[in-house]
Amino acid sequence: MTTEDTTDRRKRLDGLRGTIAGAGSKNDLIDAIDAALAVSAPVGDQATLDTLAKRYRDQADDAAQLHDRADRISRSGLPQVWVGETSVLASGVVAAAARDAQRMSEAFEGGGKALLALADALKAAKSTDGDGRAKLSEARGMLGGKDGFFDDWWEDDGEEAARTKARSLASTGVGLRHDAAVTADDAARAAARDLNKWASEARAGAMHTGQLTAADRLMLADTSNPGGDPELNEILTANDLERSGRAMDALSPADRARMDQLLAGATTPQEKAYLMKSLAAGYSVDEVETFDKKIHGKDPVWLREHLSPVTTGRAPSETGQEDQDFNGKLWDQDGETCVPSSTVTARALVDPVYALELTGGPDGTDDDPEHFRKRLTDEQLRMHEEGDGSNSGWWWDRTPNGMDSDGQVEISNKELSPHTGDHYESHDMGGADDRRGVLPDIEKSVAEGKPVPINIERTDEQGDWHGHSMMIIGQEGDKLQIYNPWGTTTWVSEEDFVKGDLSAAADDRYSAAHEGNVNRVYIEQD
Repeated sequence: MTTEDTTDRRKRLDGLRGTIAGAGSKNDLIDAIDAALAVSAPVGDQATLDTLAKRYRDQADDAAQLHDRADRISRSGLPQVWVGETSVLASGVVAAAARDAQRMSEAFEGGGKALLALADALKAAKSTDGDGRAKLSEARGMLGGKDGFFDDWWEDDGEEAARTKARSLASTGVGLRHDAAVTADDAARAAARDLNKWASEARAGAMHTGQLTAADRLMLADTSNPGGDPELNEILTANDLERSGRAMDALSPADRARMDQLLAGATTPQEKAYLMKSLAAGYSVDEVETFDKKIHGKDPVWLREHLSPVTTGRAPSETGQEDQDFNGKLWDQDGETCVPSSTVTARALVDPVYALELTGGPDGTDDDPEHFRKRLTDEQLRMHEEGDGSNSGWWWDRTPNGMDSDGQVEISNKELSPHTGDHYESHDMGGADDRRGVLPDIEKSVAEGKPVPINIERTDEQGDWHGHSMMIIGQEGDKLQIYNPWGTTTWVSEEDFVKGDLSAAADDRYSAAHEGNVNRVYIEQD
């Protein structure tokens, strides 16, 4: 018996429920029951999961004790001693170590809970699946062998009663098997989501380079923008840390010495982190040096305003849309340019050099909000043309009028891939099962710091089709953070995403009432 994907098993059994309920002949019912019995059972070893969960929780206790020790040291009044290749304060390193230990403890604890939940769900699913399989087998036994060609034309009252009874029992059995598949699928996706997220929290370890000390790596991973929860506003994503470490290792000795000097000369941890982020985005040391001249000595608030288009002030538990602006002008779209507008902002999220070109102009000093708005619009129109977007109106007053999926993939790969290291592929979403199936890949991408474009659609009262593009940029627990190129970010639940209800991130026109609302996503692939 082959092992199926949990989502495929769920989907197949759901279809067989209808097939068994509608079976109009003995032979059709036998075929449907045999197909239901052929679907693989939930797989996994509960004892192994329990053992791993206990090991994680023991490590969580060890990390918690490490946090307590580091926290006591950080509060003891350490002297102002500089350490590391990039000149960081020892007191800051110890404080960062305490926070990192706390995150490790939370990660191990969270991983352990995820595995225990998976083990419990798997046990329940296997039990329910066994009951369903037993009923299906009993129903199959009641039917005996298949009827011959002529026998299948007619059945007497007794044969009809036997078939009806067997069908009722089989319907119960396949329903139980479907319930078990749903339990196993939901638990597997939740475990994958949580484990991927906790793995991405191992931030200092993501920077594999021998060119920086452990103290340097720890401080870089710990640095956040001001203005919100530090863990929701970290400057370097897991992908940034990994890419910048590889970039450091690839530098020539001369360039490495220059990069060390730039880092050592940074006036704040935030400035240092943005220099590393620019290296992660694929820029040369010459380009990083030019960037440094524009941001050197700027305070953390200035850096956040100019280099990050999104500041997360609302916790995932909070509802409502949060405006994202620069000097009062929203990071929003101009006309029907939702696809390029989403892509412009996504690139600014992963590329601080590009972000500064938009907010500060060529020399980084032009803070005029109207000038920012003009530069932002120009970039949106440039990407619209780059993706061969459609236009309306006459040649002298043409205005953008949307972009197809080929154009969206093209500009995603041209504008985002060079700065994240991966490429984009389109996935059509035909319904809830498709959205549920792709969710773990989305959450893994955004947990690593790689934005995922998403398209939604609706039909208006006149029957006209309308589409809109947004960007998934974050994930915490069972919530997705969505950037809408109307200039807002919103936390949306997994459940609403699967249902296709993104009205919280947009408006009521894009609710679950519009079947197939989420119709396409673009997953970043290794």
